[in-house]
Amino acid sequence: MSLTLPPTIMELLRELANGRDVEEFIADLVAERLDTQRRVELYLRLHEDYLRAAEELYNKGDLAQAGEKYWGAVTALLNAIDESRGWEHYSHRDYDVIINRLFRETNDGELLLYFGAAERLHVNFYHNFMTKDLLK
Repeated sequence: MSLTLPPTIMELLRELANGRDVEEFIADLVAERLDTQRRVELYLRLHEDYLRAAEELYNKGDLAQAGEKYWGAVTALLNAIDESRGWEHYSHRDYDVIINRLFRETNDGELLLYFGAAERLHVNFYHNFMTKDLLK
C-alpha cells in the first residue's frame, strides 16, 4: 500500500522531521500512541520492511536509497531494543549512546565496527560515493 500526501503536508513533515527520514519520523509519531510492547513490535516489523526495501533497491542499483534503507533497518532494530529497555532513541547521538551501552554490556567490538559501517551507509545517502561492491 502506498500513501500519497499533498505537497504541503510533505513539506511540513520534512520540516518537522528536521533532517530525519520522513517515514521514520511518522513511525515515531505513531509509536507515541502505542504501549511499549506494541512499539517494540512496530520497530521490529519496520526493521524487516526496511531490509526488504534495501535488498530491492540494491538489486536495482539504487545504492544511495538502498544504503539509507539499511540504515533505517539498523535504527529500527535499535529503537526496538531501546523501547524494551526504556532508553531514549530520538537522535543520531542516542543511537551512538545505545551502541556504546550494548558494547559495555557484551564487550563485543563488532557492534562498534558494524554500527560504524551502518553510519557510512547513511552518509552515502547524502553523498553517493559508494560502489555496489563497497556497499555490499
